[in-house]
Amino acid sequence: MDLGLGDATAVVVGGGRGMGMAAARCLADDGARIILVGRTAAVLDAAAEELAGRGSPDVLGLVADTGDEAQVRRVFGQIGDRWGGELNILINAVGPSVQGTFDVLTDEQWRTAIDEGAMGMVRCVRAALPLLRRAEWARIVNFSAQSTQRQSARLSAYTAAKAMVTSVSKNLSLFLAPDEILVNVVSPGSIASEALTGWAETVGVDGSDPYALMAAIDEHFGHPAHLPRAGLPEEIGPVVAFLASKRNSYMTGANINVDGGSDFT
Repeated sequence: MDLGLGDATAVVVGGGRGMGMAAARCLADDGARIILVGRTAAVLDAAAEELAGRGSPDVLGLVADTGDEAQVRRVFGQIGDRWGGELNILINAVGPSVQGTFDVLTDEQWRTAIDEGAMGMVRCVRAALPLLRRAEWARIVNFSAQSTQRQSARLSAYTAAKAMVTSVSKNLSLFLAPDEILVNVVSPGSIASEALTGWAETVGVDGSDPYALMAAIDEHFGHPAHLPRAGLPEEIGPVVAFLASKRNSYMTGANINVDGGSDFT
């Protein structure tokens, strides 16, 4: 399907690897111009080179810590200068790294989880809004998590941060509806990300085997999907790309589970 991205400009925050990169690949395949925002220059440079090879006519990696308001404003100022003050697509794919049960998490860990998992998204949307409003059409896609709907004791702060992403996104879809800027959320389930496959190795499971990975998730967390395997990052990318595209012309305020099957919510 032609997503209508040939003249589109897109920013993917956290797009250097994992699910963010999977989404960026789909945008590049459709000819979008892309800026990746992340913390590590080498990762961004390698990802940008790959996306250029896939067909993106203008791709760049910009280093910024989304926990720093000044850095976020600087980066989006550069983006505005590069593309004439307009932006069609903003994808926020950064998640918190904090894990632990409620009884062991400190105040500082809670603050870190909320800042990494939610406030970074808030800062990026705030900085991008003038650029999005100037564009002929604009979309925002934020990453939440299916764990907000099926809780895990070890992910209390992580889940709280992702629930904030979902709530703020819902509010943004209402706030930005008069501008016809569509805002949606994607909630991945158990996806074979670096973090999840790394955890699997610590419990003696081959994280590269999605079937073994789902069995381990069932054993340790009690949250198996209906399908007997974990998902792959490349199974998230097309969903995000559609929501971010011109083809999506009437879906806003939605939270889309990509989780291999779970309870309807």
